[in-house]
Amino acid sequence: MYESEDSAQAPAATTAVLTGLGAWLPPREVTNDELCAHLDTSDAWIRERIGISVRRRADPKTATGDLAAEAGARALRSAGVTQADAVVLATTTPDHPCPATAPDVAARLGLGNAAAFDIAAGCSGFLYATTVAAGLIRSGTAGRVLVIGAETMSAVIDPEDRATAPIFGDGAGAAVLEAGRPGQAGSLGEVVWGSDGGRADAIVIPVGGSRNRDGRDAAPKSERHVRMRGNEVLRHAVRRMTAAATRAAAAAGWALTDVDRLIVHQANARISAAVSEALGIPPERVPSNIATVGNTAAASIPLLLTDAAADGALRPGDRVLLVAFGSGLAWAATTLVWPAGLQAER
Repeated sequence: MYESEDSAQAPAATTAVLTGLGAWLPPREVTNDELCAHLDTSDAWIRERIGISVRRRADPKTATGDLAAEAGARALRSAGVTQADAVVLATTTPDHPCPATAPDVAARLGLGNAAAFDIAAGCSGFLYATTVAAGLIRSGTAGRVLVIGAETMSAVIDPEDRATAPIFGDGAGAAVLEAGRPGQAGSLGEVVWGSDGGRADAIVIPVGGSRNRDGRDAAPKSERHVRMRGNEVLRHAVRRMTAAATRAAAAAGWALTDVDRLIVHQANARISAAVSEALGIPPERVPSNIATVGNTAAASIPLLLTDAAADGALRPGDRVLLVAFGSGLAWAATTLVWPAGLQAER
């Protein structure tokens, strides 16, 4: 069972409710023009094909755990709390292969002996992590969980690869989930998720793990960085996210016309537009920040939520549909009704 500063007053762990949001981006901006100086591409191509003008990059001394700790601290302040019973960190770019990055983040945040662990589910990682956190809360194992999505994608992309270098950025977003009542604003709806491991090599870092350990030191540079079959990923992303989002809305008892805001993983502006069109949700209901942050993988959903909340694009009572797709291939979708009084910190 969980132990927290408010355990005596904690409500029955029947549902998980969003109570805080925070985000952190490294200060360095990398423009398209800077990338084009050494890539065979153009600013116009990147804007038109991907939808990105600038992305953030961490300096070589800044790791994923640093970004995660900053975002986590902001989310805790947003929720008005100082403690959590568990930390779940979604990342593709941990500080080390071993140990997990989450325990170090928990220690840096002063969370004592909170349970802490990483989840690797690519760009769907944050929604996977919130699903796990919600399960901990519903089971009574935890009363409050800090969920973080953080990535230093610049550590795993080949700066000379035209297919990936313009796309990815670094950053972190975090959310606080607490035990609450069923039907309460901010409570997470049923999750729809899945994976297709038969296409796992569509987005892959070929070496660095146990699979190719004999040749990893001699492997060419291209094998040590993210490789992606973009057209294949686009097709499956649109199909899988559309299906998952439709099912999640139905599980909440919503028609798609009821959705006030569609929060789509910021992979590519064309993917987001295709998903919203397939769902019949007009563009004005689909917030986006890809132009200024790029694809931040597991950090994408919490960064977008934080930006949308801070900019006033999410209003109390809004029906919000969230959906993501990424490496694995893995996807997830869920719903919530936006709560009053949540002040996101970025």
